[in-house]
Amino acid sequence: MTAPTVGDAEAGTTPMRAGLEVDAAKLEGWLVEHVDGFSGPLQVRQFKGGQSNPTYLLTTPTRRYVLRRKPPGQLLASAHAVDREFRVIRALGLRTDVPVPKAHVLCTDDSVIGTWFYVMDHVDGRIYWDPSFPDVPIAQRREHAFALCDALARLHRVQPGTAGLGDYGKPTGYLARQIARFAKQYTEDTAAGRVEAMERVIEWLPKNMPAQEPPASIVHGDYRADNTIFHPTEPRVVAILDWELSALGNPLADFAYHLMMYRLPTMSIPMFGERDPVALGLPSEAEYVEHYRAVTGLDIDGRALEFYLAFGMFRLAGIFHGIRGRYRRGTAVSAEARRYVEFTDRICDLAWAQAQRVDRL
Repeated sequence: MTAPTVGDAEAGTTPMRAGLEVDAAKLEGWLVEHVDGFSGPLQVRQFKGGQSNPTYLLTTPTRRYVLRRKPPGQLLASAHAVDREFRVIRALGLRTDVPVPKAHVLCTDDSVIGTWFYVMDHVDGRIYWDPSFPDVPIAQRREHAFALCDALARLHRVQPGTAGLGDYGKPTGYLARQIARFAKQYTEDTAAGRVEAMERVIEWLPKNMPAQEPPASIVHGDYRADNTIFHPTEPRVVAILDWELSALGNPLADFAYHLMMYRLPTMSIPMFGERDPVALGLPSEAEYVEHYRAVTGLDIDGRALEFYLAFGMFRLAGIFHGIRGRYRRGTAVSAEARRYVEFTDRICDLAWAQAQRVDRL
């Protein structure tokens, strides 16, 4: 499935869903006052995705924008940080060559649409929900795969201080904090239920962390093909989306989270762990890792990378578990939430299996 190209901007959108409506007239008045050059009339549609933060397409006669907001209802304290998304997108767009949409404005006044939100440019291009790029001719898929890798490597080369993001998080202790954060969210989200494999991984991770971590970089936190926009015709990423989980952190852990597409089967999020990537016209896992290493210059220890893969699967399990909790509480913002719920236990089992794999090395 590919996403909007020029003239097809409403692909992947629906009318606003019940409970997530936005008062278009009130929003239009606010945007006229706060976004340079904005003029109505405004039409609002909701993107089908956006598991955590509901996302909307804003269309005017001359321009298109995208709005991301916090969901309504009871929220976990550290989640749905649209203010952090706005800050990192704005900083990277102004000071680096990392491809991001232009960020216009952050609103922290709940009276406008009911929650905090920010507005950025809509970027024309293609979104590939399947990282095997099935809509691309097989001879061009390697180029697209390496372009996906290059955009993440470009982010990891950014010096946080030069981007004005030196205080975007603590420069050390990323793994320990992430493990503690997701473990805490898992424990507190009683609506999502308990999973034995998840509890085993939570106990295993702190005892098996690599002795040394690379210097901190800006990490995306959820880097996947479907969180990027490709140029309409070229094998080049023109925008990275969905920065809610970004932080100062471990670039190899961030890369390993992305690399899980080689290890995991499709579970709502398309992966090709059950398919042969080379037969699909893609780089092998080893080639992909080497490409990232060559672009970033980072040393990659094999056992450490396997640990980071276990850590990444744990984080993904935590995300699925959180979606299950929101679904059961009735605050899930995506119509696709039920599919994630169905795979929660399975991704927990796969995370524990990867931890056991590390133990065997």
